[in-house]
Amino acid sequence: MDKELILQQTRAFVQAELAGAEGGHDWWHTLRVRNMALRLAGEEKADPFVTELGALLHDIADAKFHGGDDEAGPRKAARFLRSLSVEEAVADHVEQIVRHVSFGGGKGVPTFHSSELAVVQDADRLDALGAIGIARTFNYGGHKGRALYDPDILPNLNMSKEAYRTSTGPTLNHFYEKLLLLKDRMHTAGGKRLAQQRHDFMVTFLEAFTREWSGEDQGEKIPE
Repeated sequence: MDKELILQQTRAFVQAELAGAEGGHDWWHTLRVRNMALRLAGEEKADPFVTELGALLHDIADAKFHGGDDEAGPRKAARFLRSLSVEEAVADHVEQIVRHVSFGGGKGVPTFHSSELAVVQDADRLDALGAIGIARTFNYGGHKGRALYDPDILPNLNMSKEAYRTSTGPTLNHFYEKLLLLKDRMHTAGGKRLAQQRHDFMVTFLEAFTREWSGEDQGEKIPE
C-alpha cells in the first residue's frame, strides 16, 4: 500500500468534492483541520496515516448539507477508500472517525474511541473556536439567512440532536449552544491548551459585541 500516493489522491478528491462549498466547511477548513490533527497526532503518538485520512475526509459529506443523513459522510469516505484498495482495517477506522467526529448537539454517548479520532475531533473543534471560529459562525449564519442577534430569542441549551440541526435561531446563540462548550470537551493536552486560548478570545469578542449592541461601549471622548 503506497501511503503517500493514497494521501495525494485523497487530497485531490476532497479538494474537488468541496469546490464551491460553504466557506465554513470548504477545502480550507479541511486543510486547517488536517494540519492541526497532524500536529496533535505527533504529541499523542497517533497514527499519522489514519489521522490524515480521517481529517481529510471528516467533512466529505456533512449531514447538515445532505438532508440530515448521518451516514452520508461515512458511506462516501468508505466507498472512496475502498476504490483505492486501502487496507480494510484502515478504511474501517477512517469510516468510524468520519461517523463520530461531529458535535451533533453534544448529547450523544460516544460508542467509538481511538487516538486518531481524538486528534481529528479536537482539530475540528479547534477550528470552531477563536478568530476563525467567529468568522465561520457568522459566515454560516449568513449562508442560512439568520439574524445576527435577537435579545428576545434566548439560547436553547437543552436541544435534542434534531432540534440542534434544525435550529433557526440567531447566529449569536450558536456561541452559547455549542462553541463555548467545546473547551471542556477536548481530548488531548494540546487541544485543551489551544481551546482555552481560543475560548478566551471568543469571550472577549462576545463581551465587546454585547457592549456595542447596547451602546455601552466607552471609547475615547471626542474633542470639542
